[in-house]
Amino acid sequence: MPIFTSRKQKKDIKVTFQNGMLYVDVDGGKQHVFALAWLPKLQNASEQDLADWDLTATGIRWNKLNEEIAITGL
Repeated sequence: MPIFTSRKQKKDIKVTFQNGMLYVDVDGGKQHVFALAWLPKLQNASEQDLADWDLTATGIRWNKLNEEIAITGL
């Protein structure tokens, strides 16, 4: 899978998809890593769908995919 990266402005959050993994980089340099095998909706999604995400109070939600992951410390 090629590298795909997007950012949102509310907080400095960077979401990257690479080599079957989801990387979420947050303020302060902390990185969270998730295997896409655990998130099949994201694994099989288009780049356009992956770019359509919002930061929630508890994590990240992909709107068109109806998928949300919780991230501690956001």
